[in-house]
Amino acid sequence: MLPKRPGQECPGNASGAFCGGSYHQVLERIYFMSKYIVKRLLYMIPVLLGVAFLVFAILSLTPGDPGSIILGITAKPEDIAALNAEFGYDQPFFVRFFNYLGDIVFHFNLGTSYSTRQPVMNDILARFPNTLTLAVLSMCVSSIIGISLGILSAVKQYSVLDHVCVVVALVFASMPGFWLGLMLLILFSLKLGWLPSFGAASLKHFILPTLTVSLTSAAGLLRMTRASMLETVRQEYIRTAKAKGASNRRVIWKHALKNALIPVVTSLGGGFGASLGGAIIAETVFAMPGMGTLMTTAIRQKDVPMVMGATLFLAVLFSLVILVVDILYAFLDPRIKAKYQNGGKGRG
Repeated sequence: MLPKRPGQECPGNASGAFCGGSYHQVLERIYFMSKYIVKRLLYMIPVLLGVAFLVFAILSLTPGDPGSIILGITAKPEDIAALNAEFGYDQPFFVRFFNYLGDIVFHFNLGTSYSTRQPVMNDILARFPNTLTLAVLSMCVSSIIGISLGILSAVKQYSVLDHVCVVVALVFASMPGFWLGLMLLILFSLKLGWLPSFGAASLKHFILPTLTVSLTSAAGLLRMTRASMLETVRQEYIRTAKAKGASNRRVIWKHALKNALIPVVTSLGGGFGASLGGAIIAETVFAMPGMGTLMTTAIRQKDVPMVMGATLFLAVLFSLVILVVDILYAFLDPRIKAKYQNGGKGRG
């Protein structure tokens, strides 16, 4: 238990909302939530170390070296060896790996790109806003379409609307992303000329990539929301609410929706984190300068610092997104909220 605040008394005419145990419970809830967040942040350290080691090992085991890729196969062997020595690529694997980790930990330096000779963080910060914009727009569009149609489909089960939504969701879920992007490109850019076909100079350039990413993910959200809502409306507490005379709208929006959204929020968090990794297909089809194209180009050129820096940057963001999703559970699930209100003393 946390110590009681000195001089804390409840006035005689006070309602008690912030007096005595209530104030103490608020402090306890903040304390345990902060403790949980710090614990999750500490768990990120071994995760990032594992990601760094795996990516570094894969890049080292693949054939080829940066000197040969940058200078070409026609370059002199001594020039290739000199460039590899400049990059430190002639050193043993573990020496290079721990030197890279030392630069990150002690100097906060993600390295210098082999190809551009610029700091890796500069290239990441130049490309990341485009990927973040695409991820946010895609998540907003897919959640609005998928969740709203999923709720309507569950409420109107076995109706014409339900069958249409299920069929459309199956079609878009089965549709390859690159094919959908090409069809949208041909229709709206080449045939109609309404939207630009490449680049990221304005908001209009994000419309087609956003549709390419969001339509397929909205189909999955629709099916998940529908299944979760149908499972939730069959619970006993929903029948009890209806028996007490609650209207259908109140039952759906007040009682069923919060519990039904728990798996949907998980899917949204994972999808948003994956989108931050760069919707590689959409960025490739529409030639968008984002994180996806940055990483694929760096992999082809075996630009180890660029691949490592971009991977670790996205791994940190993905871990933070999952942490935010876990915190949102406390607002959606009353059982998790009660756990924090009881100071973590419950059975979990």
